[in-house]
Amino acid sequence: MQALELGVCGTDREIISGAYGWAPPGAKRLVLGHESLGRVLRAPADSGFAEGDLVVGIVRRRDPVPCPACAAGEWDMCLNGQYTEHGIKSIDGYGAERFSLDPEYTVKVDPALGMLGVLLEPASILAKAWQHIDRIGHRTTSWAPKSVLVTGAGPVGLLAALMARQRGLDLHVLARSETGPKPELVRDLGGRYHAGKLDGGFAPDIIVECTGALPVVADVLTRIPPDGIVCLTGVSSPGRPLPFDFGTFNRDMVLRNAVAFGTVNANRGHYEAAAAALAKADRRWLSRLITRRVALAQWRDAFESRQEDIKVVLQFAGETP
Repeated sequence: MQALELGVCGTDREIISGAYGWAPPGAKRLVLGHESLGRVLRAPADSGFAEGDLVVGIVRRRDPVPCPACAAGEWDMCLNGQYTEHGIKSIDGYGAERFSLDPEYTVKVDPALGMLGVLLEPASILAKAWQHIDRIGHRTTSWAPKSVLVTGAGPVGLLAALMARQRGLDLHVLARSETGPKPELVRDLGGRYHAGKLDGGFAPDIIVECTGALPVVADVLTRIPPDGIVCLTGVSSPGRPLPFDFGTFNRDMVLRNAVAFGTVNANRGHYEAAAAALAKADRRWLSRLITRRVALAQWRDAFESRQEDIKVVLQFAGETP
C-alpha cells in the first residue's frame, strides 16, 4: 500500500507521552498510526482488491488462541486480552510511506469519498456503538427512541451525531466551545448545540458519551430515563474520586430498567457499516471535520493539540482532497 493520510487522535498522544502502548515483541520502538488511508499498489488476483483502490487497514488482529469472540470474527470483543493492534499494541502501525495489509483486515473505501476515507477508522467505533445501542434497545418490542444526547464535539462526538441524524433522532450535543466550527457543524446537521451545560431535567432516550471527562460522565449517568441507554466511548484517567451518589444511581438504574455500557474498537462488519454511513453523508460537512492537514516533513505539528482542532491528519502523498 502507498500511504496517503494518517489520522491523529488522543491515543497517539498518550503513546508518545509514555502513558500507553506496547512495542512489538523484541523491539524498542512502536511505529505509530492506526487511522490509515492508503492506495493499493499490488494485490493478489483473488483478493477482491485491485491496483488503485483506496483502502483502510483494520486496527485490531484476533488473538492467536483464539478466544470464542475472535474465532467468530468479533475480535473487538476479545475475551482474553491477547489481541494485537496496529500502532497501539504489539504491532507496528500504518505510519509509514509503504505498508502491507492482509486482505482479511482491509476495507475498501468508496472512491467518491476520496481523502475523506481517513475518517473511516473513527467512524467504525461509532458504527459499533450504534449497533450495540440498537441491540440493547430492542430488548423490548416497544422501544422507539426519539432523542439522543452526544457529549463532546470532537471527531468521535460529531460522527456519533451524524449517525444519530441518519437514524432520524432529535439530536442534542453538549460541548465546551461557544463559537467556531463545532456549534456550526451540529446545527448544520439539524441538531441543537449546548455550550457547557444542559437544562436540569433534560433526559434523552439515548446518551453517547464521548469525552471521558468524569464530571460529564457523572452527569449523564443521572439523566437516564426509563428504558434509557448510555453508551460510554470516552476513556477516563484513573485515580480520581467521582462526584457521584452511587446509591441513587444504582436505585435509578434498577427501577428504570436502564443500561449503561462501554465500547471500544471495531470488527470488519463495523468498518463496513461505517463506510456505508460516510458514503451517505454530505461530503462538504465531512470535509469540515478535518481542520488541519500536516505535511510529512512537519510531522511533529500533527501531534500538537490545538484548541481549534477537530481532526488532524498527516499527509504522506502529494494528493489533495
